[in-house]
Amino acid sequence: MPKIHLGVYLMSGKEASRAVTSALDAGYRAVDSAQMYHNEREVGKSVSDYLSSHSGVTREDLHYTTKLASNSDYETARRSIKQSVKECGLGYIDLFLLHSPHGGRQARLDSWRAVEDAIQDGEVKIGGVSNYGEKHLDELLSSKPRIRPAVNQIEVHPFNTRSALTKYCQDHDIVVEAYAPLARALRMKHPVIAELSKKYSCTPAQLMVRWSLQHGYVPLPKSVKESRIVENAQVQHFEIDDADVRRMDELDEYLVTDWDPTDAP
Repeated sequence: MPKIHLGVYLMSGKEASRAVTSALDAGYRAVDSAQMYHNEREVGKSVSDYLSSHSGVTREDLHYTTKLASNSDYETARRSIKQSVKECGLGYIDLFLLHSPHGGRQARLDSWRAVEDAIQDGEVKIGGVSNYGEKHLDELLSSKPRIRPAVNQIEVHPFNTRSALTKYCQDHDIVVEAYAPLARALRMKHPVIAELSKKYSCTPAQLMVRWSLQHGYVPLPKSVKESRIVENAQVQHFEIDDADVRRMDELDEYLVTDWDPTDAP
């Protein structure tokens, strides 16, 4: 799985199409969409167009993620996954996630069974969840699934570290994908972020992406601007000292920038 993914949340179809093309040109090899974003078709077409015009890049080189809009009964979830495969037009989905734990226990487990069957049928390569709290992961793992979730995609950044949940995931070999890794630009001018950005000769966004990578997460920075898409992935030229990583960890204020269903019943 590539280390950095482009997020396309809240992008119109046209915005997502342009952003995906810019990201692929800049070297990104992974894009994160969802049924709820209503841009699966445009994202998939941009990926297909890129493959058609770059003979040295194969479908296997690019990683496409999408997510189930709502947990439900098995048959509804199974049809929804098939529709996502059709919408993107890429032949298969690399990573398919349950977008949230909403819907209750039975809907969560039935929907996960649909993901397992989609993997067995070759429509999906990897299955995972999003916005799952520890209790939801416990519930899924204790149900003895045929396929364990490989990923939990959650909001994680220095101002919302979710240290207990991220430790749980890592202890159970579940990859943490960090959405909103830039805290939606709400803390770019924070004194510590400004100070460390200057120290490491990087932008605040690059600093926060680097923080995520050094924790072992897979960040999903989002931007519709080509220059920022390029900039957000250029984080190989520096490494944050351990002491400064701890300083950033201490910025935690449980800042939720959008929704937080990790404690849903």
